[in-house]
Amino acid sequence: MTNKERIEKIQKELGNSSDIVVRELNKKISYLFLESVSSDDKISNFLVKSIVEMENQEDIFHTIQNTLYNSHIVVLDKTSDCYYYLSSGYTCLFIDQEKKYLAIETKTKLDRGVTESTSEPSIRGPKDSFTENHAVNLGLIRKRIKDPKLRILETKIGRRTQSKVSLIYIEDIADQKRVETIQNSLKTIDIDGILDTGYLRDFLQSHEKSFFPKMISSERPDLACQGILNGKIVIMVENSPYVLIMPATLTDFFKSSEDYYQSYSSSNFSRILKVIAFFVTILTPAIYIALMTFNQEMIPDQLLISLATQRSEVPFPTFMEVTIFVILFEILREADIKSPSASGASMSIVGALILGDASVAAGIVSPIVVIVVAITSICELVFTDMDFINAIRQWRLLFILSTIFTGMIGILVASLILIIKLASLEPLNTPYLIPYSPLNLSAMEDSILLFPSNKRKNRPNYLTHNTRRVKKK
Repeated sequence: MTNKERIEKIQKELGNSSDIVVRELNKKISYLFLESVSSDDKISNFLVKSIVEMENQEDIFHTIQNTLYNSHIVVLDKTSDCYYYLSSGYTCLFIDQEKKYLAIETKTKLDRGVTESTSEPSIRGPKDSFTENHAVNLGLIRKRIKDPKLRILETKIGRRTQSKVSLIYIEDIADQKRVETIQNSLKTIDIDGILDTGYLRDFLQSHEKSFFPKMISSERPDLACQGILNGKIVIMVENSPYVLIMPATLTDFFKSSEDYYQSYSSSNFSRILKVIAFFVTILTPAIYIALMTFNQEMIPDQLLISLATQRSEVPFPTFMEVTIFVILFEILREADIKSPSASGASMSIVGALILGDASVAAGIVSPIVVIVVAITSICELVFTDMDFINAIRQWRLLFILSTIFTGMIGILVASLILIIKLASLEPLNTPYLIPYSPLNLSAMEDSILLFPSNKRKNRPNYLTHNTRRVKKK
């Protein structure tokens, strides 16, 4: 097959796309690339000039393969192999009377540089975050963990997108059974395309259904490396600035990478505040409904009279005004997240003030409801993981529904269901409530309370058998 026939076959397969560029250096050498993903400067100033200097060589194919100054040269056996490399920014080189082809990396830069994290801001510690560039993301891991035992296993997922998916762990720390479980799960995925790590979430979830996430989604390289050093496994997807860290337990969502960059007493105070905020944001609306509807004897008389006076002109039952206002504030929060940064904050503040003040003035809701919902929403803001926040929202509504008919008894029943549900979860055979259920004293060095650095000598034994973090003297 001549060069012309090969190129025509590729062009036909690609639908004669407008970004296909074909050039013929001479009667023997031709090349083809996609100008939308390739750098014209690299091709013209480097590739073509180098090949012209070599064209008088007898074995031009092996000369180019072995002497061209490019670290990414791939030998291809079939014409069909060219499609992936062309879309990845490679230039395909064809030489007459040669059955094989050369794919030479000439990709252009289509992604942003390393920037500061927007969803997980940090006051102290590293400011860099993952980007859409897969090689850069791997480099952010490599520059932090220089251990030769660091393993990066790559596979391609997606019949149409052929997206790179990397499994990252340290060989002598991570549990090999967990690694094999994730590998097997990735191999079974058969889908058109993977555009983000979120596409993998449902495929990697265990059979237990739960609102609470069983993996951490993060754009912080330092958080990913902390997980790897503890025995966790990181999943990275090409073109996604977020990675998945597995497995996750409940206590992981009360931590942040910044906890390790300040004194342990400050970190403990921050974590305790998060625990308090967790219970306040889930339970406060339900407790208010229960006290005002069924269990008024639990409220002091003076406070009860004040609350009754505020509600005297409100036409709706307590549970309805609370539910409506909770939903309205969640809509405001969604609008704030999705709106442009220049207008989002001001819009949410003005919206909250107008809604709250106007609703009270119109007698639609009582002032105490605005306070209850505001406290609930503020406590929700201390968490950054959106999956965890969504789980809190859903359970908050379930607690509200449980109090409509039975009051405080409904809260107790819903609390028991929540505890039982959390205790039953075992992502990658890891108890979700560990180290508290089952009780694991050795893993409490870094749970809700953080021990000083010189006291944290062991990795969590539920993640790895290689638990010793500090060598014995």
